Amino acid sequence: MLDRAGTPVKDETTRRVRFRGAGFVPASSRFGGWIALALVIALWQAAGSARLVNPLFLPAPSAIVRAIYELAMSGALWQHLSASLLRIGVGWLLGTVAGVVVGFAIGLSRLARSVGITFISALFPIPKIALLPLLILWLGIGEEPKIATIALGVFFSTAISVYSGVDAVPRNLIRMAQSFNVPFATIVRKVVWPGALPAILAGFRITASVALLLVVSAEMIGAQYGIGAFVLQAGNLMQTDQLLAGVVILSVFGLAVGKVIGWLEVRLLHWR
Repeated sequence: MLDRAGTPVKDETTRRVRFRGAGFVPASSRFGGWIALALVIALWQAAGSARLVNPLFLPAPSAIVRAIYELAMSGALWQHLSASLLRIGVGWLLGTVAGVVVGFAIGLSRLARSVGITFISALFPIPKIALLPLLILWLGIGEEPKIATIALGVFFSTAISVYSGVDAVPRNLIRMAQSFNVPFATIVRKVVWPGALPAILAGFRITASVALLLVVSAEMIGAQYGIGAFVLQAGNLMQTDQLLAGVVILSVFGLAVGKVIGWLEVRLLHWR
């Protein structure tokens, strides 16, 4: 606003407004989660030390740590943990490789989509642990049925996340690459794969949890060694400190897997 002399005049009705177009980028505190966890553990320990909670129903954290230490010193922890890790690793790898291949086929091929989505929609809702007795009949008593159960659970979740990620890739980018006569394999490698990668990594987080749930369930049903078998045995004997020690080990394993996948997201999704 100018006066007759051409000098600007301050408008009393205007005011500075904070910029509100920065987008939605939620940020997490680096130490907030650990501080909250430490507070919960401290309160839990205080309640256990004051005998406010019966240790048979909820042992104090110190008792759980003592149980983990004794298991580690006796060697039983490594025996159970190695058996579970072997089943999870092999089953997750087999299910992930098959799921990625089928997911890309469904996302890129009309024939594979028409056939694959029908079978996935029909078979995905079936609880995979319910197939364990049938897999034992097919594959015999041993590691194979447990690994196959984990692989099946991982396969369906991976296939769904992969073809959903492929469908989410902007079609304008694919058309632009085709207009420059880029080969199909190069389009898949340079355009479709990077565009679908966020959904694929998010699917990895889900399938890691699925593998953990299935291995515990399978070991509870028919295994001599493994974290699931150990937790079941401790529960039957009312050894709640060892039972919760197994639960804590599973939680730490899930946390470690989440950190690894988070590191992969930072390394592979560097453009975000």
